[in-house]
Amino acid sequence: MTTRPRLSSAWCAVVFLIGGAPLLAVEPAAEGFTKSDYDQHLASLQKRLPHEGFSVVIQKPFVVIGDEPLETVKLRAEKTVKWAVDHLKQEYFKSDPAAIIDIWLFQDANSYNEHTTKLVRRVPSTPYGFYSPSEKALFMNIATGGGTLVHEIVHPFMETNFPACPAWFNEGFASLYEQSSERNGRIIGNTNWRLRGLQTAIRKGNVPPFDTLCRTTTDQFYSDDKGTNYSQARYLCYYLQEHGLLQKYYRAFRLNAKSDPSGYETLRVVLGEKDMEAFQERWEAEVLKLRFD
Repeated sequence: MTTRPRLSSAWCAVVFLIGGAPLLAVEPAAEGFTKSDYDQHLASLQKRLPHEGFSVVIQKPFVVIGDEPLETVKLRAEKTVKWAVDHLKQEYFKSDPAAIIDIWLFQDANSYNEHTTKLVRRVPSTPYGFYSPSEKALFMNIATGGGTLVHEIVHPFMETNFPACPAWFNEGFASLYEQSSERNGRIIGNTNWRLRGLQTAIRKGNVPPFDTLCRTTTDQFYSDDKGTNYSQARYLCYYLQEHGLLQKYYRAFRLNAKSDPSGYETLRVVLGEKDMEAFQERWEAEVLKLRFD
């Protein structure tokens, strides 16, 4: 039997499954899609659930689906999803994603591989997780931690708020928050596992100039033969963050994207640099001093 209490547009539902029947609890809603929108979405989603052991929690603007106990799914929705969304919107994003986005949290690698393959009809190419714009969903092996989840949350927000964003900045910015925390109430990226490989590449002289990174096409960025594109983009964002320039750069890049689609000239202006080769030398020296244990 399904119990569906009457909900006004000022409320949203947290859905959980017991014995295959969805039950609803009422919580305050955020701005955005209406109750009717979510009701329709949940009805459609109910047909896609792999089995009755999945719990579903609305954490606007997302719907979080997990095969862990309900309380664990709710905790991840609040402590990771809501925390990241609130802080990213505070600093960068004015608009929510243009569609209701599902976040699938699978409890381990076996569950992630099995269910993702069935849901998207292909084997996932990463063991951690990914965002699929066509599916309007994130698929995560949550056993690997919440870092990739925060990374992937960035992408649907960037898709809506900065649709012209090139791959290098989209991934560099998202990668910044793979290891994140708060400083004075604001989200920050910390050093992470990508640092070691970047430092090795710097010592070998294998890191390309920033104009090369910025002018990569999407295909070029993802087919990186030197393996530095993600890390170089991430630690450029980290540098901008630590020098109080990341928010300024994001806004200026969005504003100037038509005239400067790569973001390189905007980067030079925001940095106040005429000699980008000299800047790169200083940036590399600063990166080599960073530590991640």
